[in-house]
Amino acid sequence: MFSDQQALVAAINQTMPFGKYAGRKLLQLPEPYLVWFNSKGFPEGRLGQQLALVYEIKLNGLEQVMAPLLSDN
Repeated sequence: MFSDQQALVAAINQTMPFGKYAGRKLLQLPEPYLVWFNSKGFPEGRLGQQLALVYEIKLNGLEQVMAPLLSDN
């Protein structure tokens, strides 16, 4: 379970490396952007998995629950 928690915290704190929202943490991405990725396909690899997880968080209304886990850096 601990590794799942670490993966969750890592995903929401991951910085978007490209595009219009480069530099934002994944949890801070607008929901319509994540919906677009969901319809077009998430990128391959870890980033895609993290984006899909954040999409599910937002889809299920859990963004406010996760917000305290964001780091300041």
